[in-house]
Amino acid sequence: MRLVFAGTPAPAVPSLEALLASRHQVVGVVTRPDAPAGRGRTLRPSPVREVAEQHGLPVLTPKHPREEDFQDALRELSPDVCPTVAYGALLPRPALDIPRIGWVNLHFSLLPAWRGAAPVQHALLAGDEVTGATTFLIEEGLDTGPYFGMVTEDIRPSDTSGDLLGRLSTAGAGLLVATLDGIEDGTVQALPQPEEGVSYAPKISVDDARVDWTAPALRVDRLVRGCTPAPGAWTTFRGKRVKLGPVTLTETQLEPRVVEGDLVGTATTAVRLGSVRPEGKGDMAAADWLRGLRPSPGERFA
Repeated sequence: MRLVFAGTPAPAVPSLEALLASRHQVVGVVTRPDAPAGRGRTLRPSPVREVAEQHGLPVLTPKHPREEDFQDALRELSPDVCPTVAYGALLPRPALDIPRIGWVNLHFSLLPAWRGAAPVQHALLAGDEVTGATTFLIEEGLDTGPYFGMVTEDIRPSDTSGDLLGRLSTAGAGLLVATLDGIEDGTVQALPQPEEGVSYAPKISVDDARVDWTAPALRVDRLVRGCTPAPGAWTTFRGKRVKLGPVTLTETQLEPRVVEGDLVGTATTAVRLGSVRPEGKGDMAAADWLRGLRPSPGERFA
């Protein structure tokens, strides 16, 4: 089949590479426009665009897929299917109608659980023990279309969202290829999603990633892991913001927010800080950072 792949961030790259190695023909790529990145805020192409250009593929970068020029360009590529992984924009009906079969999305959850932009982060925040990836036919609703297949993935106690997404992007790439093979062979069909078990996973903002030290230690641990690497869990100390890497649960009793060595109190037991990134500095061990600051007895995080 003729494919036009749509995707933007690094977790979409394994799927593009798997499709390029498949029996199908990737004839083009759709991705988000170049975006500012790094301290200099210089424009950089998306990871998907970089891979596409390495393979000499035509790349479409509309500001929004409702643009008529984009839809005309996509129509000229004559795709049978548009496989999609974390593209990052809602598709209007005219764009959805262009490929002969439709847009087949790879979503990093077991639908209908965690529909939305941040399924992996929310699975960790909720303390789920199992998650996975689902392929489904895109409709105008939010991740509501009929599904083709799923793969499951155990969530490990120390997983960050980056760890989990890395495994899901690899397993999901194989699922996406198998789904397209099955569509072409007529061996898979789309089934309605279950009506029960629906949950939503909106994008996690920087404000959402602020640690509440009056919450139980388990909740703090899940928040930090769920927000690693993005948007990054954080707190403040002496009026300055500090980003936090994953923490370790302990049995030590400390009052909430109290700092003692590299321990911080929560509503239950203290957590041990791992790496931190103080404002204006690079990553360092929390023990070294706090040793240099010499907190007074009973001093607290904000």
